[in-house]
Amino acid sequence: MPEFTPADDLSVALAIAADADLISLDRYRALDLVVTTKPDRTPVTDADQAVERLIRERIEASRPHDTVLGEEYGGERTPGRQWIIDPIDGTANFLRGVPIWGTLLSLVIDGVPIVGVVSAPALGKRWWAAKGHGAWTETTGAGANGEAAVKLAVSGIANLADASINYNNLPGWDEAGRLDELIALTRATWRSRAVGELWAYMLLAEGAIDIAGEFDLKPWDMAALIPIIEEAGGRFTSVDGDEGPWHESALATNGVLHDAVLEIVAHKR
Repeated sequence: MPEFTPADDLSVALAIAADADLISLDRYRALDLVVTTKPDRTPVTDADQAVERLIRERIEASRPHDTVLGEEYGGERTPGRQWIIDPIDGTANFLRGVPIWGTLLSLVIDGVPIVGVVSAPALGKRWWAAKGHGAWTETTGAGANGEAAVKLAVSGIANLADASINYNNLPGWDEAGRLDELIALTRATWRSRAVGELWAYMLLAEGAIDIAGEFDLKPWDMAALIPIIEEAGGRFTSVDGDEGPWHESALATNGVLHDAVLEIVAHKR
């Protein structure tokens, strides 16, 4: 099997994401968008399926020995090299015409995310990282003007009282039995909002907010976020402090605040 560097894999992921954007943008706000409901009662559109098919085809062509785990066409967690796909993170936003959605693509090796690309074409933004190569963002689409990519860095906020938190989904915290913990955290921080979806985590990587967390997540919701946040200097775990995208919840911070947040929201074991 050929050996690839993280930079090699990142190059492939970025090229795939750019092509995926062409499909998703073409179907965004389309009058003939086909929307169905999956067994878990979440919506899926023809765009979700078309984007994942494209990504799978491109991975098969460029990395035929790698396995794939995706939201729409499945797969199982495997050791070694595996690509994890969320073709459209924020499908509910996509089908309602809200621009906070995007494609998430990650390469994990033995369960550890090494490469992450988050592309949000309706926002005109793309973020990416590879282990050891920093985290970056650029403007895409009509707003792009040839400027160089910008390196990301999380905030330096060191006190909870000065921190801004994004909790994403209040019912999610309630259903997880953590509503009291969330309220305690919001009382301990300066500002709380619910931007939602991928954008909250990218704002954290940009240093615009300091804490983001939520429940009821799958690996494809998280894997691409992790390298970006970590390479920007932040930290990503589950709400209980477990590493990786395998624990159904997310807690991302600028790193400095992480332990203090866990003291409030984590269930002790």
